[in-house]
Amino acid sequence: MQVILLEKIDKLGSLGDLVDVKSGFARNFLLPQKKAEVASAANIEAFAERRAELEKQQAEALQIAQSRADKLGGLTVNITSRSGTEGKLFGSVGTEEIRSAIEAAGVEIEKKEIRLPDGPLRTVGEHPIVLHLHADVDAEVICNVVGEEA
Repeated sequence: MQVILLEKIDKLGSLGDLVDVKSGFARNFLLPQKKAEVASAANIEAFAERRAELEKQQAEALQIAQSRADKLGGLTVNITSRSGTEGKLFGSVGTEEIRSAIEAAGVEIEKKEIRLPDGPLRTVGEHPIVLHLHADVDAEVICNVVGEEA
């Protein structure tokens, strides 16, 4: 299925690109979230008229993401969790705990913006966490997991 992208999407394309995607991806993700439109002749003409407006919205979103990244730059958050004597946690620290710790530091963030490629944190110590704020903006926060022996 061919669609017109209405915003930049990682590993797919940028605003205005005509891309071929699987129909399920278009039906279930791109179209319902207004990230793309079906590439019909009428939609291509309508997009050409709206292109300047959409580019302005994208530039504003990028600027907001960069200002949020500046606030988050160099931020260190502490999370306390029960642990054993060897530094392994009883359980784990996931995205919800990290989100609430960052919000307690005074910065609004969504849970879906936190990237944990190796899964939840299961050991005591400092862990760099990548926050994906925009398709072009990533910020790094240090999460210090402090063990509380049981």
